[in-house]
Amino acid sequence: MAQCTDNVDFEAEIESFRQAYDAIFRQIGRVIVGHREAVEQVLTCLLSDGHVLLEGVPGIGKTLLVRTLGDVLALSFSRIQFTPDLMPADITGTNIVATDESGSKRFEFQPGPVFANLVLADEINRATPKTQSAVLEAMQEQTVSVARTTHRLPRPFFVLATQNPLEMEGTYPLPEAQLDRFLYKVLVGVPPAEDLVTILDRTTGADSPRAEAVADGQQIERMRSTVRRVAAASAVRQYIARVVQATHPKSPGAPSAAARYVRYGASPRGGQAMMLGAKVRALCRGRAHVAFDDVRAVVCPSLRHRLILSFEGQAEGIDPDEIVRQVVASVPEPS
Repeated sequence: MAQCTDNVDFEAEIESFRQAYDAIFRQIGRVIVGHREAVEQVLTCLLSDGHVLLEGVPGIGKTLLVRTLGDVLALSFSRIQFTPDLMPADITGTNIVATDESGSKRFEFQPGPVFANLVLADEINRATPKTQSAVLEAMQEQTVSVARTTHRLPRPFFVLATQNPLEMEGTYPLPEAQLDRFLYKVLVGVPPAEDLVTILDRTTGADSPRAEAVADGQQIERMRSTVRRVAAASAVRQYIARVVQATHPKSPGAPSAAARYVRYGASPRGGQAMMLGAKVRALCRGRAHVAFDDVRAVVCPSLRHRLILSFEGQAEGIDPDEIVRQVVASVPEPS
């Protein structure tokens, strides 16, 4: 009887998750035109308690997406414009000398812009590795340490970092180990003509569309908890493990493209990203369990930034997504 009650409760929880997700997605769609897949992947990262790296040319709405997300979720938002002269203290904050009413002086911590629920790290590859590491440490530990004192970041905490694939001069590409800390790498393309017409209508007219708050931080935390309760059968877990293994060039199951063009394959974090993304997708479709289709739908954003290409792969301009697709095609579903 208790088991039956638990199932009914979880079904109600799934329905509540779907309604909240749909409401968030609709409100974002009032401001953001197109980019449906990118918005879905960003929301998946948010609800998986991960962070996202967004790659796209300037002017396609990356900043607007994060600001709109903050409006829809009633969360604090900050933007950090990364430049070569940006210092770690400009991000994390620092101790300043403060004077109280009695005239005595003391050190007081002044929080930096990283102390927000949603943080846009704009053009993160333009800052030096020292400054990049300050953000990535906050992402991993969700704390900031200054002068032997550890300050906890607010919950939920979500970093959306962007990089421009066109202008690579004067940039500091993120090291592979730091790229691995992003749950997804999302590619945002130029909008098609019909979406561009809608963008022109919305942005050059007298009325500017606004998104309404339909959720808050506590609800996001509850949705994250629901994601963790979704079941994944043993066959699904084995499938994810075999896909990750097949990205390694020396693995017996690696396809020819991986064996030839990949120097190092995906880490276990790639498998974690696939599992969490598949769980979010299952919930959005009203299921309490992960299906193989859910896994295949999230493979590319989970693994594309985790493949380290060989010199030959870089010289020939091989697309990591093509390698990932060949890996998926080479791994059969367990019976």
